[in-house]
Amino acid sequence: MARQRKPRTIGNPFRRRFVTPEGVDLRIELGSAGARAGAFMLDMLLMLVLLIVGSIVIGMAAYASQSVLMGGLWLIGFFFLRNGWFTLFEMGGRGATPGKRIVGLRVVARDGARLTGGAVIARNAMREIEFFLPITFFFATIFSSGTDKMISLIALVWSCVFLFFPLFNRDRLRVGDLLAGTWVVQRAKVKLGDDIVASAAASDRARRTFSDAALSLYGEYELQTLEEVLRGGDNDAIVTVAAAIRRKADLPDDRDDYGFLSDYYAALCARLERQMMVGLRRADKFTEATRDRAA
Repeated sequence: MARQRKPRTIGNPFRRRFVTPEGVDLRIELGSAGARAGAFMLDMLLMLVLLIVGSIVIGMAAYASQSVLMGGLWLIGFFFLRNGWFTLFEMGGRGATPGKRIVGLRVVARDGARLTGGAVIARNAMREIEFFLPITFFFATIFSSGTDKMISLIALVWSCVFLFFPLFNRDRLRVGDLLAGTWVVQRAKVKLGDDIVASAAASDRARRTFSDAALSLYGEYELQTLEEVLRGGDNDAIVTVAAAIRRKADLPDDRDDYGFLSDYYAALCARLERQMMVGLRRADKFTEATRDRAA
């Protein structure tokens, strides 16, 4: 097993490179502070809409039943909404809330492994301490009479420290990301690389064929990474990635790494296209193909 290297920047200050336990050199782009703030605001807006609708429903139920328990039910519902929203969506195959999906972000594990439920819960549990608790306390003290305004000021400063924490570290990490070992990255925009596929098809040599088992190992994220390797033309990267794919798929080494990767790319590309035609998407190697709701 290859030793995992520390991530390092490669030109773009938001780009990171690190070697996975499989020995494949991955490149990711961190989500900017603006994109993350925009995603959070979109999620808050969507949550506010749900909260308003839920409040109306609970209010009507409280009026009809004359029960004082409805107020407690509203508080419990609000707690589960603001915590469950982020946790449940990020545990899904896309690793992103609706807000993150709109701006093109997703949550990934910093060690390149599958994003675990424990990591998602840890990063989002901290949001209660980072944002919701101090903000709730701030507004509670503002609108209550006879409360020391210094306490509300301390709550506001507490919120600002956590809110702007990503601006003061090179990896744009929230405290929750730091504890959970996660990154928020720009989602790879998959291009099918028609020119690479066309050049492979136009070649005079016999094209390699691959079994479904060999092609089912990877998803759209790996397809994008493979395209970057082929376009970059770095011989070391081509050799490393070809060896990793052969080892994982149990394929023989024919000493033609670039040709092998070109053929594998074309075959994987065709497979993912066929899946998308029937509404199936596979984000990466860590997730299974799922029905695309937008299809």
